[in-house]
Amino acid sequence: MFDLLVHFITAYAIGFYLITTLQWYNYKVNRLIFHFHNYRWHVFYLIIPIITYIFAYKFFWIYLFFGYIPALIFWFKKINKPLKITGRVKRFLIILGFSETFALVFMNKTHYNPGLVLLVVLLFTVILSEVIEEIMFLNFKKQAKKRLQKISPKIITVTGSYGKTSIKNFIHQLLKDDFNAYKTPRSVNTLKGIVLDINKDLPENTEIYITEAGARERGDIREIVKFLENEYSVLGKIGPQHIEYFKTLDKIKKTKSEIFESPKLKKAFSYEIPHEKAVLLIDKIKNVSSDLNGTKWTLEINGKDYDFETKILGEFNAINISLAIYQALEFIDNIEKIRQKVLKLEPVPHRLQKIEVGGKTIIDDSFNGNIEGMLKSFEIVKSYPGRKIIVTPGLAEANKEMNEKLARAINDTFDLAIITGNLNREVLCSNITIDKISLKDKSKLEKILADVTGSGDLILFSNDFPEYL
Repeated sequence: MFDLLVHFITAYAIGFYLITTLQWYNYKVNRLIFHFHNYRWHVFYLIIPIITYIFAYKFFWIYLFFGYIPALIFWFKKINKPLKITGRVKRFLIILGFSETFALVFMNKTHYNPGLVLLVVLLFTVILSEVIEEIMFLNFKKQAKKRLQKISPKIITVTGSYGKTSIKNFIHQLLKDDFNAYKTPRSVNTLKGIVLDINKDLPENTEIYITEAGARERGDIREIVKFLENEYSVLGKIGPQHIEYFKTLDKIKKTKSEIFESPKLKKAFSYEIPHEKAVLLIDKIKNVSSDLNGTKWTLEINGKDYDFETKILGEFNAINISLAIYQALEFIDNIEKIRQKVLKLEPVPHRLQKIEVGGKTIIDDSFNGNIEGMLKSFEIVKSYPGRKIIVTPGLAEANKEMNEKLARAINDTFDLAIITGNLNREVLCSNITIDKISLKDKSKLEKILADVTGSGDLILFSNDFPEYL
């Protein structure tokens, strides 16, 4: 009886780790295997306990109660993105319970190695959970399609390597006073997220639905636009974001170009990739200048140049806003009205958001995770006359060379660097030559900043990602 109890507790302890990490990676098993950012956790909390159970099951209970469970509790308290108990998580745990119950009955009548039985239980649970979720999703997808057809809004879908969420928000701000415009929340950009949004939150009176399409592999964006059948597509700037998934820039371009494959595409707006239905903006944006007070540029519309100004920071936002302007003009045929709206645009939270507090200037760019955008933000703060401090974990989903390039730019711009997280600690510490603080525990960041910064300082929060990265 004690052995069966040990088996049951072990199954749920490892199952807890599995479902937590799966949730972090949007329940993509292939990403958990091939693109996990801290494989040491897999070793300590998945591989070692299973192997130990297989080869030393008679004494495994000692390791379980005095080693594994205390370590797992410590890990859970340390991570800053704990498990959210969603419907999917509950279903996973129920399936695990049924599988484990069957396994315990089986073990009680046989003499199979309990470690091997546990491995089978975990694999069966993951596979059956995937099958059930896929069946449920197909049903939710049909419901969303019917609801979308009933509401029948004009649909705009935005993608790009950088600035998808910003472009979506800018389009919404330009249209919302004249139309019942609704956008997908936060950075929701997967088919499952869009389906959930349609079924749960899309208002019945929506006239314009502004969506965002992201991708980790070929076909992701195609799947979204085939489902939405959007009339308008917006393609922002392309770069090596998520290069670890796509391997080459050419594959990124081809994947992002799937935004043009909507069966009902009427018109598209693209910064640099041409398409027969797309207006290309790369040569229409001119004379861009940006500082800590805002951004100015000239935009060619219908063969004539117009000057635009915004309090939004960052030269690259001239591209994002210009794409939003062109899209908005499809619904509001009044350039002067659009110019006034651009003046009043609000920044997207955590994307070059300027905050003045306690005599310090804080630039919150913590949601900016691409090399180009980060380097442009450095240019903005470079002219600041006071002391400049950067808080950054570096770049995720990027190679070593890109983080080395980032480190060199930090040396040229800042007086102090505070490095957070473990992912890029070694490469950043070895390449940053200015004063630096390596901070393993981000919970201590507030105290560190209070100790090392003062009135007149500028603090740039450049990129951020969860503890598991």
